Amino acid sequence: MTYTLDRLAADCHDALAADAGPAGREAARKHLERALQDEDFVAAHLGPDNTTPRKALYQDPDLGFCIMAHVYEDAKGGEPHDHAGTWAIYGQAVGTTVMTEWRKLKDPEDGKPGVVEPLKTYELKPGMAVVYNEDMLHSPDRSGPTRLIRIEGRNLDHVTRDKYVPAGAKAAE
Repeated sequence: MTYTLDRLAADCHDALAADAGPAGREAARKHLERALQDEDFVAAHLGPDNTTPRKALYQDPDLGFCIMAHVYEDAKGGEPHDHAGTWAIYGQAVGTTVMTEWRKLKDPEDGKPGVVEPLKTYELKPGMAVVYNEDMLHSPDRSGPTRLIRIEGRNLDHVTRDKYVPAGAKAAE
């Protein structure tokens, strides 16, 4: 039986309504992994007809979380970032994302970016999902085409995030 977007949204709503903290997010992560392993779900939301880098699939009217589809046709990297006081769950559907988690060494101040150092690096492969709680700094690196579903604690379309650079980078000095 196909795992639908409506079922994913309802399961995530129930998990997050029961526990808005890390335990609820972990339950939502498991639901996302179920969706990512459903070929029909992936084809419906991340198939070849979807070439949009960021597309809102669902926004919960009560809890505010969003389910977003992300399609990257080429390599794409990202700077170290958090999600501006909220959380996100990255779920890999196609391709591989190399994710690095970072430790903050210095807060951003006076227009200068904060400074970070790497904690660990790992690969997100198809079917995998990872929770990034508030203030967890991370950066994705994609060496080729990738497709993913990301659940955000709130829609990040118009949120300004702090900037960070790795220790030793010119902008950090």
